[in-house]
Amino acid sequence: MSKRYWEDFKPGAVEIYDSRLVTREEIVAFAAEFDPQPMHLDEAAASTTLLGGLGASGWHMGCLLMRMIADSFILDSSSMGAPGIEELRWLKPLRPDTRVHLRATVLDTRASKSRPEMGLTRFRYEMIDEAGEVVVAMVVPTMFGRREKGVS
Repeated sequence: MSKRYWEDFKPGAVEIYDSRLVTREEIVAFAAEFDPQPMHLDEAAASTTLLGGLGASGWHMGCLLMRMIADSFILDSSSMGAPGIEELRWLKPLRPDTRVHLRATVLDTRASKSRPEMGLTRFRYEMIDEAGEVVVAMVVPTMFGRREKGVS
């Protein structure tokens, strides 16, 4: 795929990207380092929590989602970063040994008025499990370089 610019993202476009397997080992390693709550570290302890079993930390899911976004297209784009996250929802526990994939939907785009070399594209990213259910959803405005500066 060639480098993608702001002009390449059209509102309503949906793309599905490759899957990855999330293992128990990575769930526990992330939790031990960054979110050492029982529901992310130990099956027995997790069974007594609202998760009802071992599940990835929400922050781990966010990191996985970002990695999937980067590998799927951001690293081969004119991305200039994001000013923040508008929405982040943890919708379902991410269990060990679950294969997930990324769905990226372009919500809208707009050219920057103050910086003609860039445009903004708002995405809804969804990590989807093997059953087709959304595990985590995130809305992010992303700044991209424009192929043709200042042309609307």
